[in-house]
Parts: sequence; structure tokens; C-alpha cells
Amino acid sequence: MKRIHLISGPRNISTALMYSFGNRPDTTIVDEPMYAYYLHTHPHINHPGKEETLESQSTNLDEVKKEVFYKDYPTSYVFFKNMAHHLDKVDWTFLLDFEIIFLIRNPKQLIASFAQVIHQPTMLDIGLKLEYEIMEYLKSQEKRNIVLDSNEVLNNPHKVLEALCKEIDIPFDDSMLSWPAGPRAEDGVWAKYWYQNVHQSTGFQKQKTSSRPFPEHLEPLLEKAQYYYDKLKYHSIKA
Repeated sequence: MKRIHLISGPRNISTALMYSFGNRPDTTIVDEPMYAYYLHTHPHINHPGKEETLESQSTNLDEVKKEVFYKDYPTSYVFFKNMAHHLDKVDWTFLLDFEIIFLIRNPKQLIASFAQVIHQPTMLDIGLKLEYEIMEYLKSQEKRNIVLDSNEVLNNPHKVLEALCKEIDIPFDDSMLSWPAGPRAEDGVWAKYWYQNVHQSTGFQKQKTSSRPFPEHLEPLLEKAQYYYDKLKYHSIKA
């Protein structure tokens, strides 16, 4: 069984990518199995649906590893969707057992979108610095890293996903390019707060460019985030 682990920043196409893999008949998908653990270990963080999330999953990382990451699944492949910030202060050694895919997004778009839910996002919230640090750790362990940029995926889903499948050594399947509208049974309980757009989609779709001005108070965060984004984007699969 091949275990594929997506590490993404928020307000990206991570859920769409999970649905893409979930539409394959040979793949099981798992939605953010470390979310409750993250909220438990970062009690100052307040996300919509926090209590529901804490009640829905184990907050014990050893249990999560045993009962989710390393359990047997009935399919040839299993796709774990995870947020970069969920891996904060975690021993990353276990990541060496997975095919790792980093998913990034232009930080100006990412931060502007995230600020609609969390008014004052931090570098940890948006994940780019942590994604870069994890990538550097995996490189030091001679682990291959694969980077997807959401803009590249949206520019040519077929080409980029076909290249991704080649990188992780699985056959490309056209079923990855579309899925039924609406929620999926695998969605976490937090879906009602975060997944409205993807529930209305049937494939990879560019969102209309927002006419909202970028929040001035987040310009310093954008400047720092851009550095890590550029470092990661250099390695991304191009459309």
C-alpha cells in the first residue's frame, strides 16, 4: 500500500485535491487527522468549530499514528490531507514513511482569503515557513520532495496531476479531474466552516479574483511569507 501525505497551507485547493484522489476507485482519503491534536497542543488557537473538532478525533498523536496513518486500508493507495501548522512541534521522523506532497499558494491570495476567517493570521497559520522547514528536513534525510503550486494546478489540472502521479509512481486516472458536487462522507466536522466553495465545485476551478484590497496590517506578514513561497515554488511542478 502506498501512503500519500499532503502538507498544505490553508485556503488552498487542498480539499479539492483530496476530492480528486477520493474520486479514484483505488484510493482511500483521510481528512486532516491531526487537527484535534493541533488544537489540543495549541490551546490559544481559536478556530470555528473548535470544540466539535476536539470531540471528533483523538488528541493523542501516538493513537492517531497507529489508528489512522499506519492502519490497513482496503485500497492500493491512501491519501492523507494535512495542514502544515498541524505539524508544528512534532517529531517529523514519521513523515519519512510517506510520499510527501507540499501544496502552496501565492501568499497574497492565501493571506487575504484566510483573513476573512481569522483576522490576524500568523506565519504559523499560513504554513509556508513550516512547509519550507519540513522540506529542508526531508532533504537532509535524502527524502524526495514534491511541490504543487495551486496556480499551476488550476492552469492545467490534467498536465500537473499526470506529472504528480508519475512522481509518486501511481497510474494517472482521468477520474481525478472531476467529482460530484456536495460534501463527502470523509469530510471532517469542520467542513461546514471551511468547505463551502469546494462543495459547489465539480472540478478544479479558478476562483474569481477578489476586488477586496489587501489588508494593510498584514503587509509585513506577506513580505516574510513571500520569501518562503519563492523557495518552495522553485521546486514546483509546472503547468
